[in-house]
Amino acid sequence: MKLCAKLVLAACLASLCGTISKAQEKKVKMSDLPAAVQATVKEQSKGATFRGLAKEVEKGKTLYEAELTVNGHGKDISINETGQTVEVEEEVPLDKIPAAAKAAIEKGATGGKIAKVESVTQGDKLVAYEAQVRKAGKHSEVRVDPNGNPAPEE
Repeated sequence: MKLCAKLVLAACLASLCGTISKAQEKKVKMSDLPAAVQATVKEQSKGATFRGLAKEVEKGKTLYEAELTVNGHGKDISINETGQTVEVEEEVPLDKIPAAAKAAIEKGATGGKIAKVESVTQGDKLVAYEAQVRKAGKHSEVRVDPNGNPAPEE
């Protein structure tokens, strides 16, 4: 009986955690965005296929994310309430990134499969490469700076 109660409690907690994380990011429509954010989205999405918009509150700050496909690859743009682009994550081929970053990602993915690599730009500065890795049925991320050093999550 005690094991059953623990399983029910664990299931309830897992469900609650899923609900909380979904509440942080909410799908929105273009008409829901502030005018400045709409202008940035329209400018940044020229020539791209529009996949969606989301609003999230992170550390008390509201950010809007435009999800795009550009020339066949993903590009996500985070925009603040004033319409300023905060961060751009764009898929890049592993063989097109600096050798040191590529080597560090491959080392971090040892025993797994690299699903995709994204460049992370903040302002006009490339700050990191993020690789999504699948290993033993689990997903993880390897994040390095352009020189191959571990890069902290922002």
